[in-house]
Amino acid sequence: QVQLVESGGGLVQAGGSLRLSCAASGRSFSRYSMGWFRQAPGKERELVVGISWLGGRTYLADSVKGRFTISRDNAKNTVYLQMSSLKPEDTAVYYCAADPGAGIRFGPSEYDYWGQGTQVTVSS
Repeated sequence: QVQLVESGGGLVQAGGSLRLSCAASGRSFSRYSMGWFRQAPGKERELVVGISWLGGRTYLADSVKGRFTISRDNAKNTVYLQMSSLKPEDTAVYYCAADPGAGIRFGPSEYDYWGQGTQVTVSS
């Protein structure tokens, strides 16, 4: 069992930066593939970034390439989402997700554990 707690969301102006953190409790965090999803009102939840269990592989959605990065610190049981050059269309609730296994998972149904979400609002 893994519990995930996100932090770091907030209100930022366009062009600004935020760093989201996802702290995991439970055992064997390093054996979990991690992802950050976002969901805007009226839209489906989408994978923004993903990272394999040892951090050797990452995935970034086309909409965030060059602006967002994902990293993990397995010693701290934490995964990070660094967001820069934020745009109003990045506004959404951001969710951290975990799934046991090595490779990156791409669909929401592939993840077993979810955080409660953190709101990111980018003003124009």
